[in-house]
Amino acid sequence: MASKVKIEEADEVASNSEQLDGIFITESFKSKKEALKQDVIYVFCPPECASKIGEIIEDYSFDIIINDYSVKDFTKKIVCHYQSDYLTKEQRKFLVGATECGAWVEPLISYLDDRLKYTEVRLLRSNYFLHQKAFSILSNQRTQVAKRFMDVACALILLIITLPLAIIAAILIKLESSGPILFKQKRTGQYNKQFKVYKFRSMCNDAEKHGAQWASKNDVRITKVGKFIRKTRIDEIPQLINVLQGNMSIVGPRPEREVFIKDLEKEIPYYRFRHAVKPGVTGLAQVSYPYGASVEDAIWKHKYDIHYIKHHSSLLDLKILLLTVKTVLFGMGR
Repeated sequence: MASKVKIEEADEVASNSEQLDGIFITESFKSKKEALKQDVIYVFCPPECASKIGEIIEDYSFDIIINDYSVKDFTKKIVCHYQSDYLTKEQRKFLVGATECGAWVEPLISYLDDRLKYTEVRLLRSNYFLHQKAFSILSNQRTQVAKRFMDVACALILLIITLPLAIIAAILIKLESSGPILFKQKRTGQYNKQFKVYKFRSMCNDAEKHGAQWASKNDVRITKVGKFIRKTRIDEIPQLINVLQGNMSIVGPRPEREVFIKDLEKEIPYYRFRHAVKPGVTGLAQVSYPYGASVEDAIWKHKYDIHYIKHHSSLLDLKILLLTVKTVLFGMGR
């Protein structure tokens, strides 16, 4: 269900202090979980940002009221702010007063992050990325060591478990079409460094004789064996070697080709930030969003990739691994 967006006139809040005086709130949120279930949220931002926010969040399942400074009762109200550094002194005082009176107050991006489970990249600004400690995967050495240990352990175990499948796949690929069993291709990895990614070949040998192009869902270049190993993700097994080499992680944003990245970064805000971490064999985008090969699909996957980097934890990695198994078993893979 699409949300209703109501934009109020951003009047001056000269009498804001008087408005809030004498208001006593007897009921506030007991937990953030409760705050994330509200049907209405109040958003305060510079007037010129109101229509942009309204357009972006019009399809959400909750209603949004923008710049309503007439609010006096803050009982169980969600108050979000966007570009608050551009609000007037009195408007900022209104937000402080809302906090004092029991409202749940936080940046709009942070609230949407927690509620939607993806990052609304069209609302991102540079300051979102300029606090490295907010990204534990980037700043915490212990987190990085734990992730690397998990990568190596999982890669070794999975290589042993999938060895019979890998041998069968290799034989079938060789029998069906001429060409190498393994497909090697340059991809962009962490810190924008390129590396060779390994996969079982799932396309005919001359698949890119006319130049680089995205694979589509019913791509005629995909062989019969290739269709099966892509659906079951058997084609990804050789990437476990990339994990052991240290070029990839088990979980992370999928590695993309530089030729496509140059086009995507023109359309998608902060697209290269996904390279702050190692690319993954699987990722949050892969278990949260269906297969797609358009710019719009890339935007949606980027929303999940940024959310993963911001909110990374070992528990999230484990959850993604379990969801990947579910995706493969129930045939929801690409």
